[in-house]
Amino acid sequence: MAPLQFGVFLNPDANRRDDVVAHTLAAEAAGLDLVGIQDHPYQRRFLDTWVLIGHLLSQTTRIRLFPSVTNLLLRQPAMMAKAAASLDLLSDGRFELGLGAGASPDAAAGMGGPRRTRGEAVDAVEEAIGILRRAWEAPNSLRHEGRVYRLDYKPGPAPAHPVRIWLGAYGPRMLELTGRLSDGWIPSLWYLGPEDAPAARRRVDEAARAAGRDPSELARIYNLSGTITDGPVQGLLDGPVEHWVDTLSRFNGELGFNGFMLGPAAPELEQIERFGGEVAPAVRAAVG
Repeated sequence: MAPLQFGVFLNPDANRRDDVVAHTLAAEAAGLDLVGIQDHPYQRRFLDTWVLIGHLLSQTTRIRLFPSVTNLLLRQPAMMAKAAASLDLLSDGRFELGLGAGASPDAAAGMGGPRRTRGEAVDAVEEAIGILRRAWEAPNSLRHEGRVYRLDYKPGPAPAHPVRIWLGAYGPRMLELTGRLSDGWIPSLWYLGPEDAPAARRRVDEAARAAGRDPSELARIYNLSGTITDGPVQGLLDGPVEHWVDTLSRFNGELGFNGFMLGPAAPELEQIERFGGEVAPAVRAAVG
């Protein structure tokens, strides 16, 4: 069964680069497991996510980092495999890979990325997963003749640990692909609410079973927004620690999520400390 995980979801804002470092260090100090960084290279105010992750890995010792999620329109899978393995080796196995079909296709095309239909984008994700895994495992050479990618090269080095591939998926084909080929699923609350999550989860689970896989082995990590307060409950995730614990325990038991990433509101450092120090341990205790 996939372990229960907690983390923070951060923006690579160049104007707040010192804060991004501070928030990552606070997440590690608070005992959290993961830091996810948005990957939108066409946002002029954003640092490059992969470069930033390398910097953050060098500043930390325990916490794992991943792009949430990598924009496949602008990152070719063979080079992505090389970069992922390099980061994983340099951090002693603390890099994971969030992967998506690519948001904002017009903006990506403006940076030289390909224009793909929705179907072509899903085909690209499927091929990319196969290329990534083969590149990390291939002893000698890798040849690939697909609908999207054509490769013939000698991959390497291998990563320090089996890098997990988690998909940001919402549509039927991407959800099916998640269950069939990936190591986990990373939806966001603001795109997939609790009322819609059960149907999406069923599609992932059914695809996993059809492929002969155990759905309970998949990570299901929910990106969240809200505020931990000392006052009354004011919303789905706006309220005291006890409300957060009850809600996340319900998300675990009823919706099947086994990971939770907080997009911290101001004051961010306090919210991260409370999420790691108060909410996460209480949820772990509540769900056993």
